[in-house]
Amino acid sequence: MIARVVATVGFVGLLRPAPGTWGSLVALPLAWLAMQGGPILFTALTALILPVGWWATTVTTRGQADHDPGEVVIDEVLGQWIALLPLAWGASNAGVGVERLWPGWIAAFVLFRLFDIWKPGPVGWMDRRSDAGGVMLDDAVAGLMAAVCVVVLAGLAHAGMALR
Repeated sequence: MIARVVATVGFVGLLRPAPGTWGSLVALPLAWLAMQGGPILFTALTALILPVGWWATTVTTRGQADHDPGEVVIDEVLGQWIALLPLAWGASNAGVGVERLWPGWIAAFVLFRLFDIWKPGPVGWMDRRSDAGGVMLDDAVAGLMAAVCVVVLAGLAHAGMALR
């Protein structure tokens, strides 16, 4: 039962349609809350989601033909939090609240969902694994790709502001 609660992120994964999008959406306020402890805590909690999610997914899908059922959304939380890591560190370095970086939140959400759905290159490679690792790792890679894009977009935005 605990594994199912974790895998579905408190049963958010049972929401329809698009449980993955619901999982990503619920990850946002959870991330904001975790970021209140600072970027080191947020990074540590993000890293902790991988083994905990892997375990919960393994237990929840044991004996099922589908190794990646829609209701498992802990992987979306992992990927979304990875996409948000630059914001936690950027806000801390700038000495501002993470909510002040709201354009980055939007970019992280949209880019993560794009990469998670599109599954380009290494995201697709991870997704083709037929185990809990594939469930977790494709979203981790999608989150990493989104995080890189968030950093690039922030750099472009700040460069544009400097030119004014």
